[in-house]
Amino acid sequence: MAKRDFYEVLGVDSSASAQEVKKAFRRIAMKYHPDRNPDDKDADEKFKEAQEAYEILSDADKKAAYDRYGHAGVDQNGGGQGGAGFSDVFGDVFGDIFGGGGGRGRSGPARGSDLRYDLQLDLEDAVKGKTVQIDVPTMTHCDSCGGSGARKGSSPVTCDTCGGVGQVRMSQGFFSVQQACPKCRGRGKIISDPCGICHGQGVREERKTLSVKIPAGVDTGDRIRLSGKGEAGPQGGPAGDLYVEMHVREHDIFVRDGSNLHCEVPISFAQAALGGELEVPTLSGKVKLKVPAETQSSKLFRLRGKGVAPVRGGAQGDLLCRVVVETPINLSPEQREILEKFDKSLDGKSKHSPRSNNWFDGVKTFFDNLTN
Repeated sequence: MAKRDFYEVLGVDSSASAQEVKKAFRRIAMKYHPDRNPDDKDADEKFKEAQEAYEILSDADKKAAYDRYGHAGVDQNGGGQGGAGFSDVFGDVFGDIFGGGGGRGRSGPARGSDLRYDLQLDLEDAVKGKTVQIDVPTMTHCDSCGGSGARKGSSPVTCDTCGGVGQVRMSQGFFSVQQACPKCRGRGKIISDPCGICHGQGVREERKTLSVKIPAGVDTGDRIRLSGKGEAGPQGGPAGDLYVEMHVREHDIFVRDGSNLHCEVPISFAQAALGGELEVPTLSGKVKLKVPAETQSSKLFRLRGKGVAPVRGGAQGDLLCRVVVETPINLSPEQREILEKFDKSLDGKSKHSPRSNNWFDGVKTFFDNLTN
């Protein structure tokens, strides 16, 4: 029986695009696939006919030969059994449903793993920036085999199961599923004579000393990516990346809040009452802080521009100083007598104690409301 015209089989014109050819075959395959039509010989024949037509018309070279010479130009002694075969053709059509990308497997060695290094920094170094040396345990390419995994003088051979693509296609009912080649484990190559140093892995453990430039203004949680400084890939594969994560230690004086710094400044009772000038520390040196008379404990003073310049840009933060009035301890009899005289001199006048005055007023109002 003479073969029908392939364009007629798929119901498309000779000028149809590759996408139109694929769409036409998809429609016919869904309708006549044997799994959907068990024991229907007519459907089976139509499916095989469409399969053969698609195999020819989806290939630019075969299509050109068919357009010029007809069936004689593409005779394969059995039609759809030659060339790519049903598994590839069907995978090309339906692979996009499962992300198969046309049924082509990954080729080449796998990429190495990414690594993370936790770097402990003092606040001063995080704010000002610094270049540090770090030692990183990692996997590097084996010097003996050059990372190939094969003994020196030999080389890996192409896997005869997957043809070097690293993946095979398995038919499961109506669909075709792509998976890693079980023989070469997705690598596409087989090492018959492995390297005696790395035992065919192409990598070995080593400690690397790396120089890392820490930019000014980094904070806990910030990461620096060093491209290609992670683990080397097996069988000569590209290396992964190294991520250096910042961890800023607690400081004895300052607490960081974004671009601002906070600190507590202890002052004496006399300084708070009389006022004066204090010397306070900043990360760039000492500065003078004027404390007005009658300053209360927890009063906040802002020193502009004495904070942190953010690593991602923006205005430099401030230093916020909170004064804490200290109560004197270990008083001598003479000091105690002076304080007692001072306290009597106030004669219970609450105007000298503004916070106390407000507190007692609030207590009085509270109890008055309870009794009403």
